[in-house]
Amino acid sequence: MEPELTTLVRSEASSEASAAPSLTPKVQVTQSVPETPLRGSVMVLIQFDVCEEIRLDVLSHIFGARTAQVPFKNTAPSYVRYQRTPVVETIEPLTLESGERLEGQIKYFDYGVVSLIFELPFAGDWDTLIQLSSRWTSDTNFEILASRILREKLERAAPALIKPYDSKADSSKPDGDWLQEDYFIFHVREIDGATTTTANDLLAAHGDKIAQVVRGETATLSEGERQEILQSRISYYPNDLAVIGWNAAFIYDTNVGAETAIQLLQYANSQLLEFRHYDELLTSELEDVYDFLDAGGTGLWGRWRTARAASKLHTVLLDVNELTERADNAIKFLSDMFSARLYKLCAAKVGVPDYKDLVNEKLQTAEDLYRFMVEQFNQSRAFILELMVVVILIIELIYFFKGRPI
Repeated sequence: MEPELTTLVRSEASSEASAAPSLTPKVQVTQSVPETPLRGSVMVLIQFDVCEEIRLDVLSHIFGARTAQVPFKNTAPSYVRYQRTPVVETIEPLTLESGERLEGQIKYFDYGVVSLIFELPFAGDWDTLIQLSSRWTSDTNFEILASRILREKLERAAPALIKPYDSKADSSKPDGDWLQEDYFIFHVREIDGATTTTANDLLAAHGDKIAQVVRGETATLSEGERQEILQSRISYYPNDLAVIGWNAAFIYDTNVGAETAIQLLQYANSQLLEFRHYDELLTSELEDVYDFLDAGGTGLWGRWRTARAASKLHTVLLDVNELTERADNAIKFLSDMFSARLYKLCAAKVGVPDYKDLVNEKLQTAEDLYRFMVEQFNQSRAFILELMVVVILIIELIYFFKGRPI
């Protein structure tokens, strides 16, 4: 809000002995306090796929860090638990070029994903939040800063990493061969100091602004786009709300209530990262198989070499099946149907099912290729054995007709 300028004019009369009155204008400047109808925090989540597996017990011993727990949204007896609880470590605050100071935390998942989350306390109006969303969602400096922090951490964590992926600082990518995902969470804790604002009232009054925050757009969105964004909403109580987008989410809830959504968004994005890795891995393996077959792998003598290629492909299939199952079942929902629905919504919006389907399709293609290659090898082996039998028979017949015993 612009400062208000109030001019106070007071006439001071001269003494009765003066011939004329004297007017002395006095100006008093009163600066109003800026309105802060929204209070909460803005979080940036950056995740990297750094290795095939992290030994969490070894990592806990190295860093002396604690393990993470998924909090309950409701008070009824229910359970949301990690199969292998991630290790959580607090990291040094991150200071941006703008002077903003972000508190940091790092989480290590056993299936090789490391998640960094930075949080900035926020107080302001809707326009300020929209501008902040637009600026942060288009900023690429977060990934560069986070990758520097992570490289330093993983130097100490090296004994706990199994089959680490390459991450050279001089690579064409700032984080080498690490795949990465980023996500933004805009958590509003209070609105106008009220604690009883319902989700329906909030959507009716500020639905268009919430849609802009989730999309990172400063311009007003069309009605169709607004409806599409707000369809991905979920509430447990009348006065909480979560709107999930593919790149950002808006959460209106208490700190404790919002923690469930934040944790599940972290998990869904880590799954997306893993399935992206498996998709690239299978794509590379299938290309190698196709190149092998095109180079003569289906020829008579080439079939004899398919055994090694088929064995390598089958090993990759087993590894991918094992790792996808581990990432897919990292969290268990026991009697907590709301958290299960919230996770399903988060996973669907960030694209986990799409990449999972791609991986499954490529796994099926790889299985078909493996069976084809084994069949080709078996046919080649059978042909060689039959050829050897024929050669032996010919040799016997030659000796027989020459009248010499073999």
